[in-house]
Amino acid sequence: ATTSTLDYEFDVVPVQSGAKVSFVDVPDAQYYTKPVTWAATNNITTGVGNNRFAPMDDCNRAQMVTFLWRAVGSPDPKSTQNPFTDVKKGEFYYNAVLWASENGITTGTTKTTFEPNATVNRAQAVTFLWRLAEQPGPTGKNPFKDVKSGQYYTDAVRWASQNEITTGTTKTTFAPDNACTRSQIVTFLYRCAQK
Repeated sequence: ATTSTLDYEFDVVPVQSGAKVSFVDVPDAQYYTKPVTWAATNNITTGVGNNRFAPMDDCNRAQMVTFLWRAVGSPDPKSTQNPFTDVKKGEFYYNAVLWASENGITTGTTKTTFEPNATVNRAQAVTFLWRLAEQPGPTGKNPFKDVKSGQYYTDAVRWASQNEITTGTTKTTFAPDNACTRSQIVTFLYRCAQK
């Protein structure tokens, strides 16, 4: 089923009531339990092996973009031109990064590098989602004292807060430079798909 969400489409099915995740390291009743179940149900993640999801591990840029790409149905990139010297054909994230680049979801860390193995921080994660949503203008005030005006992620964080995709690390802090864990990434995605 395709669910319309904000300005874009997630190609996902809802989690059935009572569905349980099969990962041994995802306990019941965590904030991320249902999002991880949803992501596994929709093949957005298959975990890290040995029946583990590694919810507290930092998520890298390749994983983040791949999760996004799978959530919208793993579309083939229209172009075969790869702008990034550190993204090699045959890697699990190759098509995802090409798709994200041609759609303006990522511009890389430089014009020629993507840094697939670099940890994605909270500001980058929310910015990827905002760009997928075609950069809607936020309304209302910024609730986070650590998100200053004029940053590349300012509007993205305000949009994510207003759409309840993030509640921050506290009521008044977002922690933009903190590493984003795998459980946080999947939770952001899940909340987007519910809109």
